Amino acid sequence: MGISATDVIPLSQARANFSELAEEVKAGAEKIVTKNGESYIALIDAHRLDYYHRLERERIHLLLIDEVSKGLDDVAAGRVKDARCAILAIKRRRKA
Repeated sequence: MGISATDVIPLSQARANFSELAEEVKAGAEKIVTKNGESYIALIDAHRLDYYHRLERERIHLLLIDEVSKGLDDVAAGRVKDARCAILAIKRRRKA
């Protein structure tokens, strides 16, 4: 669902009509509240916010799975170093 011009509301109007805006948002609308002509906040239904948070967590999990897959590919290809040796090499370089 897109945002229309009627969904963009100045902060002063949002303050004056907050209960009405809340009912519209609960019914599925999304509102952009502006301050000094610039977008300031968005009003969305709490269930939709939960949904957006779940999507973000899923995206993070997919990114982690991708990184793990790359790491496993590195292990399979032999592109690995022993952690202790790598840490010792870093410490030696810092001292030098």
